[in-house]
Amino acid sequence: MTTADRNHDCPLCGGLQPEPFHRDQRRAYYRCAVCRLVFVPPVYHFSPEDEKAEYDRHQNHPDDPAYRRFLNRLAGPLQTRLAPGSRGLDFGSGPGPTLARMLREAGHAVAIYDPFYADRPTVLTRRYDFITASEVVEHLHHPGPELDRLYGLLEPGGQLGIMTKLVIDRERFRRWHYINDPTHVCFFSRQTFIWLAARWRARVDFVDRDVIIIIKPSEREPEDTGER
Repeated sequence: MTTADRNHDCPLCGGLQPEPFHRDQRRAYYRCAVCRLVFVPPVYHFSPEDEKAEYDRHQNHPDDPAYRRFLNRLAGPLQTRLAPGSRGLDFGSGPGPTLARMLREAGHAVAIYDPFYADRPTVLTRRYDFITASEVVEHLHHPGPELDRLYGLLEPGGQLGIMTKLVIDRERFRRWHYINDPTHVCFFSRQTFIWLAARWRARVDFVDRDVIIIIKPSEREPEDTGER
């Protein structure tokens, strides 16, 4: 490892001295011993301009049936848990906020936020029954404060729905297509989400291989740190 990518605290939990996990021709990857997040040090992060240029290359259209089927892997399970007319936020909505559109079509009120395409800070001052982050958390340069902020926006009993591919083990990580995207800088595992939910004293449900829903305790029930 080079001097430039050594000695970086974990961006999720602040854990010290993360261990080297993998290195390819472009980047070094570390794993936190506390929360098990795998991450690349800031020296490998894109500038905002380069990051947006990479996102501008994505071709995801709101009317594309295949893209809608992909997003429905999060939207479907989430909708079965929501009361009619729930209020939500699609965080990291992208240039074509398809997930928000799908949830609105189901009768929910959905605000959108994206630092590049819908930078509307006022929506981050409200409270929500649910928040979605589809293919977002792997892009976060500061996942600790960002996720804490999102969780804090949930009403009691609210739900944070996340879709991101999960780290399985070191050998599969080495051959994983997910690390080839240079804007992917944080890689979560089941252990990471279990740690995060425990820190929030919330419940975590793994509803699909890469779909996670974290439930904030309601005011009428005890805090639940269990996994489903």
